[in-house]
Amino acid sequence: MLDSLSDRSKHIALGAAVGVFFTLSTTAIVFATREKIARLISLPKADQGSLICDGVAGLIGNTPMMRIKSLSEATGCEILAKAEFLNPGGSTKDRVALSMINTAEREHILTPGNGSTIFEGTVGSTGISLAMMAKARGYNAWVVMPDDVAQEKSQLLEKLGAHVEKVRPVSIVDKNQFVNLAKRRAQEFGKNDDGAEGSASQKTGFFADQFENLANFEAHFTTTGPEIYRQTQGTVDAIVMGAGTGGTLAGVAKYLKALLPDLRTYLADPQGSGLFNKVKYNIMYSPTEKEGKRKRHQVDTVVEGVGINRLTRNFALSEGFIDDAIRVTDQEAIDMARYLVHKEGLFIGSSSAVNCVAAVRIARELGPGHTIVTLLCDSGQRHLTKFWNDEYLVKQGLTVNDVVEDLDFIV
Repeated sequence: MLDSLSDRSKHIALGAAVGVFFTLSTTAIVFATREKIARLISLPKADQGSLICDGVAGLIGNTPMMRIKSLSEATGCEILAKAEFLNPGGSTKDRVALSMINTAEREHILTPGNGSTIFEGTVGSTGISLAMMAKARGYNAWVVMPDDVAQEKSQLLEKLGAHVEKVRPVSIVDKNQFVNLAKRRAQEFGKNDDGAEGSASQKTGFFADQFENLANFEAHFTTTGPEIYRQTQGTVDAIVMGAGTGGTLAGVAKYLKALLPDLRTYLADPQGSGLFNKVKYNIMYSPTEKEGKRKRHQVDTVVEGVGINRLTRNFALSEGFIDDAIRVTDQEAIDMARYLVHKEGLFIGSSSAVNCVAAVRIARELGPGHTIVTLLCDSGQRHLTKFWNDEYLVKQGLTVNDVVEDLDFIV
């Protein structure tokens, strides 16, 4: 065909043919790239709008799973940590706060926007998460907490608009213990001047009750556990985490054990907590409970957020799902936190440090080639005046090393 055309016509025809070829090729490449991206993110075209979350609540959960390189290389195991500090409120307690509020709204205990108040007794993280979600849903928050917790927690609560009531640390049997007082404040708020219960349309006082409210367990059974299974593709040999309310451990263990019958589940418990002996020997007891032995109220440790000396409804749901317990000392937790900053640039809170110490100990026990999952509950940013305060730690008789080079501190 080209032979019958002039030279100029030949060039025009050839150029047109090349142009058509490149147009078709470019279009094919564009469509192929789009299809590849769609496959990579595993989202059908109709669902791509879900990439935009709806408010603060939409940011909660689906936290990344990270490999802790230094711990993995030192033990020969894959030590993986779920980065719960990346939740919008800075901790795993965001899941719990959202679940408790959603449950209360479904049961018509709370009505969004009517000025009701959420009450909670907490050492910090749950209160922060509740204060955040309260603002998002149109509620007020009233948080009762011991006066010896890290001061940045109460400061953050106040900046979130919560009313903060600090009380002297006392035993749970005392009516003014922080949890008991939060419950009483909610009951008082929910009554009229004559002492009668208010109607459903009036402002109510809702006691969140994280220790006994099973919406806590439910949050982790329906979100944290499934996320761990998906992120590890079911290839996990052991999970380890501490317990305060017990909701995280119970929810995750119960979900994963049903799918992975060979999975080993461990409690990581700080010194002074009675849960270690509860799991090991079915006796809720800690040696620091002896007369004259206790140095600090609640649990005899500088660690905040895990450890307790009573059995909660949430922790009770873990019965039959925990295989063993690991005791972690304050000194081990402090050294682990400094080690991870030095080796990983990872700035974690005290309960996260406890989890990582226990993970290493389990890795050594199981031997190389296993996969162990733990949680990084929160960052060190809300522990600056206690767990990350060298002067405070020295006064507690602990040693602070700015640089920790190896894991020899783990006995």
